[in-house]
Amino acid sequence: MTSSTPALPTVPFTLTRAGVIMTPEDGNEFEAEGVLNPASGRGPDGELYLLPRLVAKGNVSRVGLAKVIVGDDGVPSGVERQGVVLAPDEGWERGLNNAGTEDPRITWVPSLGRHLMTYVAYGPLGPRLAFAHSEDLRTWDRLGPCHFEYQADLSMDLNLFANKDAVFFPEPINDPDGVPSYALLHRPMWDLGWIREGEGEHLPAGLDDNRPGIWISYVAVDDVERDIRNLVHMRKHKLVALSEFPFEELKIGGGPAPIRVDEGWLLIYHGVSGSMEKSAFDHQQNVNYTAAAMILDSDDPSIVIARSDKPLLAPETEDEISGIVPNVVFPTAIEKIGEQLFVFYGMADSKIGVARLDRA
Repeated sequence: MTSSTPALPTVPFTLTRAGVIMTPEDGNEFEAEGVLNPASGRGPDGELYLLPRLVAKGNVSRVGLAKVIVGDDGVPSGVERQGVVLAPDEGWERGLNNAGTEDPRITWVPSLGRHLMTYVAYGPLGPRLAFAHSEDLRTWDRLGPCHFEYQADLSMDLNLFANKDAVFFPEPINDPDGVPSYALLHRPMWDLGWIREGEGEHLPAGLDDNRPGIWISYVAVDDVERDIRNLVHMRKHKLVALSEFPFEELKIGGGPAPIRVDEGWLLIYHGVSGSMEKSAFDHQQNVNYTAAAMILDSDDPSIVIARSDKPLLAPETEDEISGIVPNVVFPTAIEKIGEQLFVFYGMADSKIGVARLDRA
């Protein structure tokens, strides 16, 4: 089972830093251990909002809401906090010594008339994907944990594995059988040893690379229109991409919602290099997170047609180099302000940065 090939064209885009947009607020108990990895969206008022991960003591994460302040030059310059919109209030979002609604990604889906949020519920069995939806970014209705339908050709139940970095496409796409569907990118992790000592890794049939990569799954539009709760029932799973270059030698994962460009679907993603210590779920000190991009086929986004052979943005500033997990550029949101696209990203120092996306 393979992804793309090293001979693919490179992606004709660049990222240029535009500054730090959000830092932890002194005295705010919800932000005692940082603000990072935001989702984003436009509210009914037309304003742009970030929905950052807010980390309290004990690594308890919530999703906040903050209006983006844009300077006269059209560049985001700060935020106005407006509270918490999602917290680990459900039993399946809490473990004995952990809790979290983490790393949200948000996609506005016009055909549904609502925002779809994917987030990581850090519960009793570790990180699991969960979905919620909203019409105004303030009130979120949980759809619950994601369920991956069994697929015989994989000889594996994807529900066994921790999963992160999920995001929906903004419009229906035909699935492998030509059925109009909502598509989800996600990143399963094959190591079960952290749950059951000695169990190790279990790979789907046909996959001989154990590094976590980007997958795609689908749910039929008709099923979702009949009942939006069907959105959690994903099927027809397929590998999209694995690590190929030195800057992503350990793993890759999806970032903001894909956006349409002339060539197809532009996906900003992160690549990780270095060395892992202990469990992948521990704070790592010897890894390097960078932002890169790939372009997926317009009609079949499981096909990669162009890909970065080096990072578009790598840790260079003090905020990106030094922190709880050092050397981090972790892109999670993309928005258009005027005629300019901006990417928002988490930083090593538990802050949120912004970069301008341009054609090369």
